[in-house]
Amino acid sequence: MNQSLENQFNEFEKPLIIRRKLLPWWIKTFCWIFMILGVCGIGAIIGSAFTENVNLSIYGFSSNTAYSVTGIFIIAIITLKGFTAYSLWFEKDNAVSIAKIDAILGIVICVISMFAIPFITENSHFDIRLELLLLIPYYLKLNKIEYEWDNQESL
Repeated sequence: MNQSLENQFNEFEKPLIIRRKLLPWWIKTFCWIFMILGVCGIGAIIGSAFTENVNLSIYGFSSNTAYSVTGIFIIAIITLKGFTAYSLWFEKDNAVSIAKIDAILGIVICVISMFAIPFITENSHFDIRLELLLLIPYYLKLNKIEYEWDNQESL
C-alpha cells in the first residue's frame, strides 16, 4: 500500500515535457496567425452571403468571391492551415503528420502557381513564390521533431 502511494506521488515530481516546446518561435507565431486566418476563412463564407466582393488570396491564387471554384479552394487551404495550427498549438497526437501534409500541399500548390498558371491563363506572368522560403524549412523542422513529438504523451 505504501509503495503504491509513493509511486503516485513520484508522478507529480516528474518534469512536464510539453510538445509545444519542440516548436521554434516562428512556427508558434504562424500557428496564431493561421488559427486567426482559419476563423476568417470560415467567416468569408458567411460574409459572402451579405456582400459579393471578398478578396481571397494564398499561394498565388486569388478570387473576389468565396462562391467560386478558386474561392472555395482558397478557403479550403486556409481552413486546413487553421486546423493544422490548432493541432500543433494544442499538441494533438497527429499534429505533425497533418502539418507535414499541409507543408507538402503548400509546396506543390506554390510550384503549380509558379509554373502552370502562367501558361494556362492569359495576361499572366511568372512569379516567384516567396512562401517556399518558409514552407521548406517548416517541413524540415517538422521532420526533425516528429520522432520526439510522437514519443511524448500529451498533457
